[in-house]
Amino acid sequence: MADFELQLVAQRIRSFPDFPVPGVLFRDISPVLKHPDSFRASISLLANHLKKAHGGRIDYIAGLDSRGFLFGPSLAQELGLGCILIRKRGKLPGPTVCASYALEYGKAELEIQRDALEPGQKVVVVDDLLATGGTMRAACELLGQLQAQVLECVSLVELTSLKGREKLGAVPFFSLLQYE
Repeated sequence: MADFELQLVAQRIRSFPDFPVPGVLFRDISPVLKHPDSFRASISLLANHLKKAHGGRIDYIAGLDSRGFLFGPSLAQELGLGCILIRKRGKLPGPTVCASYALEYGKAELEIQRDALEPGQKVVVVDDLLATGGTMRAACELLGQLQAQVLECVSLVELTSLKGREKLGAVPFFSLLQYE
């Protein structure tokens, strides 16, 4: 069943050469969202991995702005958990904590509401894709500022040639599909 589900997801990933700039091969997850069987399979596969890896020890799923918001709530619901949001700076009301990370040209910042978690709560971070790892690492740093424990980071797609998982240090990482 898992192989069939993985094929449902893999067949829906499209590749666009030279987007957004020449030399980049963009992996598009939009068709996964368009086809309910593929989306359902992606959530099921991620949920089954997390159940096996962590059992009932997860307190929350943290979805990353913005495509992590597409998978985070559904994954959380599948696991019977709540979902918290990690957003680009300036998008959340109330007191927040912030972490910055490097982009190809410049920097960006993520934030989370200060009261999103209690110290010691266990969180899994989800996004659609892991490339250089900067966003996920910043998310882990934010959760650390709140004294949460990051159990793992997960994504649908991993671009292995960019070595993003190395930026996560000791935090375990899992992806459904890997591309060069």
